[in-house]
Amino acid sequence: MGGVADEKLLTKIADAFKELATFVNSQNADVEVASFSRACSLVSPLFGCLGIAFKFAEKDYVAKVHDLAEASKSIQTLESLIDLDVQANTVRKAGSHTRNLLRVKRGLDMVRVLFEQIIVTDGNSLKDPASKAYAQVFAPYHGWAVRKAVSAGMYALPTKQQLLRKLNEDESSAKVQMQHYVTASAPLILYVDKLFSSRELGIDW
Repeated sequence: MGGVADEKLLTKIADAFKELATFVNSQNADVEVASFSRACSLVSPLFGCLGIAFKFAEKDYVAKVHDLAEASKSIQTLESLIDLDVQANTVRKAGSHTRNLLRVKRGLDMVRVLFEQIIVTDGNSLKDPASKAYAQVFAPYHGWAVRKAVSAGMYALPTKQQLLRKLNEDESSAKVQMQHYVTASAPLILYVDKLFSSRELGIDW
């Protein structure tokens, strides 16, 4: 990532998702795989900043965003990406683009809940915000062993101040950018959910 400090990562993330949200909200056109995967890749370093508790998410998320970026070389839109898997009957197959899209969407949702919780939680600990985000988004899909490992890792989370230092932000500027992401990511996450539900694929797998 080189020089996160110079680049104000939270601002870049917020700007990229605001752009996608504007697109989703104002047009009937389909979201491009390339612009979606580019915005998602900006989120990747955040998982690394959260330490061992989210190591599973970092590895999983980064690999799946990379897959979508590769797919964007030959597939134009998220809609056609899912339709190709539907036609090939590979939607739920491990490693399919559609399955990876669902996993990436979950990563975006976890960050959205995490930011929401950081904004409203006083104090310097990230344990409550991170625990709530994990419980809401990932825990329902994880077995006991993974949940236990994540729970143990929560004690090694950075403090809010340490996270902000890594991101080169002060608290007020960070909260502004986090709120931008929360607001902008919501319609995008809903858009992806609708792509699944309109094809009766469900999102709970």
